[in-house]
Amino acid sequence: MFAFFAGLAAGLLHVFSGPDHLAAVAPLAVGSDRNHWRTGMQWGVGHTAGVLLIATLLLFLKEKLPLDAISAYSERIVGLSLIAIGCWGAWKATRTVVTTHSHGSASFAMGTIHGLAGSSHLFGVLPALAFSARVDSVLYLGGFGIGAIAGMSAFAAGMGLLLARPGSNHPRRYRGVLYASSAAALVIGGFWLVGR
Repeated sequence: MFAFFAGLAAGLLHVFSGPDHLAAVAPLAVGSDRNHWRTGMQWGVGHTAGVLLIATLLLFLKEKLPLDAISAYSERIVGLSLIAIGCWGAWKATRTVVTTHSHGSASFAMGTIHGLAGSSHLFGVLPALAFSARVDSVLYLGGFGIGAIAGMSAFAAGMGLLLARPGSNHPRRYRGVLYASSAAALVIGGFWLVGR
């Protein structure tokens, strides 16, 4: 059980220590329907899928897998995706009519891309490979996935609560939160492209 709880803690830490994770989900959560937490859950499921894909490839291909190349390309895709989400959120905030709907597939795709990028390997895959018993590796990865899903669901629900406060359904407040989260996505996406 130690492996599971270690993975759970690592998954939660991984979600909240990555500003790119929060910047990817915030515009989608703000622009979603009343079930904001689902946007975070779908990101977490996608992220877990990406981490499990890398873990599976590492287990079977070990030395043959060009992990550095995969990580480098994934980080560039993360940067471009963040910029795209930031542009989309800014465009949506300029619309005269405030509309919300589900962004499940976009959130899942963003999570998967993040799961394939660099730091996921550090927190999700490498510790799992360090366990001597395969069952402990599986428990760690399961805990990591549950932690990532729970953490991002909680963050997206918090974004929903921010908009659910009295007077928050005013279009100006909604647009302000959407502009702010979109600006964060643009800045962090630019950093991922230029600063890494």
